[in-house]
Amino acid sequence: MPLFAEGTGVPLQNHDPSICAPESQVPDRIRIKNRRKRYLELHPEYFGSHLELADPLLYDRLVRRFQTPAEREAEGREKGFSGVLEADLYRSEAKLDALRHPDPNSLFTYKRGPDGEILAEDTDEVPADKEEGLARWKWEMERRFVRGGDDDFDYSAVDNNPDYDDRATEEREAQDRYFDEQEPEFVEDQDDAVKSKNEELQGETGIQDY
Repeated sequence: MPLFAEGTGVPLQNHDPSICAPESQVPDRIRIKNRRKRYLELHPEYFGSHLELADPLLYDRLVRRFQTPAEREAEGREKGFSGVLEADLYRSEAKLDALRHPDPNSLFTYKRGPDGEILAEDTDEVPADKEEGLARWKWEMERRFVRGGDDDFDYSAVDNNPDYDDRATEEREAQDRYFDEQEPEFVEDQDDAVKSKNEELQGETGIQDY
């Protein structure tokens, strides 16, 4: 039974059912990006409290501001005394640096008031609630991770690991590309077919003998 190009009703030219679609040819940069995203899906613990040091100011305004006293206490026990001191130190230094050297590309801005106090951020910079703040934090950290911005992470363990490939998606895309590249064998135009039939009938009398 001939194989037809999807949605055309037209048979594929020289199709051999024993020939399979070629292996997925995914560009390296796309494959690495997909592997890193897959890693984060399988390891949600990456977004733990230790990640605060990646961007103390961002964590402070997106996550820490919504924590209850009990949640901060639990996080402190998880970090340990030295971890809490380290986070506080990083946060203080980051605030001073943001005031001295404002980053126009930063998600948040820090400004001093007339008396030297740090002014509150603009209203549109404030997350609506805890869920939105956490979602924005994870989104920023995912972007950072995917572009290779985590200097403490061994990316080679992910980038060179085929276990993080999404095989189903790659195979489906390879199949789509394979069939898109096939040249359909177009059937004879209907008008030409009628014309050819008429030519075959020429010369016949059309009178049936009894």
